[in-house]
Amino acid sequence: MTQATPTTPRRSALPRDVAATLAAEEYRRCADAVAALTAEDWASPTDCTLWNVQEMVAHMIGMALMASSPLQTIRQQRAAKARHLPGAPPIDALTAHQVDLFASQPPDELVRLMAWVGPKAAKGRRRMPGFIRSRLLPDKQRINGADETWTLGYLVGTILTRDPWMHRIDLSHATGHELILTADHDGVIVADVVAEWAERHGQPFRLTLTGPAGGTFGSADGGGRDELTMDAVEFCRVLAGRAAGSELLTTEVPF
Repeated sequence: MTQATPTTPRRSALPRDVAATLAAEEYRRCADAVAALTAEDWASPTDCTLWNVQEMVAHMIGMALMASSPLQTIRQQRAAKARHLPGAPPIDALTAHQVDLFASQPPDELVRLMAWVGPKAAKGRRRMPGFIRSRLLPDKQRINGADETWTLGYLVGTILTRDPWMHRIDLSHATGHELILTADHDGVIVADVVAEWAERHGQPFRLTLTGPAGGTFGSADGGGRDELTMDAVEFCRVLAGRAAGSELLTTEVPF
């Protein structure tokens, strides 16, 4: 499938106030999901095959901590740089550092930390000034086989909410716990994913996503195409590489 090649730094499409609201609510929902884990859940494998549930929660806490202040960002970036292996994606070193920071903590402490750090991360992201958001990340991101540049605003306004959102889905898949979904929160995240997916593949489409986070989407010239219908969460899992897709569903969207 031909992908549209990015030509400009990627910026968040979400208005800043909307992004801030989504971030705060997603951290709250993640804290609730972690608090609901049973003693048996913590060792369960996840769709992120290197991590069990306890290690995934450790990453979630570490990533939220990184977003909570510039000092935490600098500390984690330095630690990740020190352990980065040549040729490997820099994000791998960062997430490994985050897991090492917190995975040895007992479950009750991880529950406490997730509830504690979420509001701090939401506040830190909300307070980031515009001139910082416009800066470019130092490392290129490899998406759909091409290197692209992200603004810090795209990372802070979009990716740092998609990441815990997808991991909340991972936790539900790993444990069988109910995944809480609503149109006014999850539906907004999904619609933003669809818009970016459409921009990335650049092809006519008609799409119906089912479930509380779903909706009907299409391009202006998509009327002649067969309509794709699937669950909204499963659609995002496919684009995130958690499940296999074909044709337009091979277009990757970062989470």
